[in-house]
Amino acid sequence: MRGLLRHDLFVVAPDAWARLLAGRPDLDRVPHLDAWARSGWPVIVRRRHPGEAHDHLPAGLPLPPSAGKRRIGLAVPWPAAIPRPAVTLAAARDAAPAAWHPAIDAVLALAAAHGLVPRVFGGLLWQALTGLPYLTAASDLDLLWPADATRGFLDRLAAIAAGAPMRLDGEVVLPDGSGLNWRELREARPGGSVLAKGLDGAALVRAACLES
Repeated sequence: MRGLLRHDLFVVAPDAWARLLAGRPDLDRVPHLDAWARSGWPVIVRRRHPGEAHDHLPAGLPLPPSAGKRRIGLAVPWPAAIPRPAVTLAAARDAAPAAWHPAIDAVLALAAAHGLVPRVFGGLLWQALTGLPYLTAASDLDLLWPADATRGFLDRLAAIAAGAPMRLDGEVVLPDGSGLNWRELREARPGGSVLAKGLDGAALVRAACLES
């Protein structure tokens, strides 16, 4: 995928964004879209739908609840995509509700003890990037973890999740960008398999990252 994988972020050049919207009459007058690229806000690489061409990047963005929480699917020409760094949990912490901070701090301390750096996606990502109100009382904290997470680490993460005021969700990400739900991975039997969601579909893989 030319260096861009599922959940990676990239910015669309403003002129290309205008052409993209011009070809999507279904997006006329949708809130926030006209100013999205001008504001420097990115989109995220999503799973490719069946039949989508491979000469474009499958991308998307969600609108905040005040705009209907609609998920916008896009197909972006490769030359218009400008990769941008991921957003870490530490960088997004201040955009989270104050009630989340103790749990976030516990997660960050656990991650540091294991040499791991969690990335955010979902509502906290978009709230941190745009300043728009994405999070509600029912929102989850969605995190992406590197593939070297161990069973012991996931057990400690589950203990934090049990006492957190929000649901702690997310995936352990394999080197090819495929993601394994961390709860399913933790509950997998030794030698068992877990569903991996990738750019072009889903497949069962061995839960090997817990066997080290």
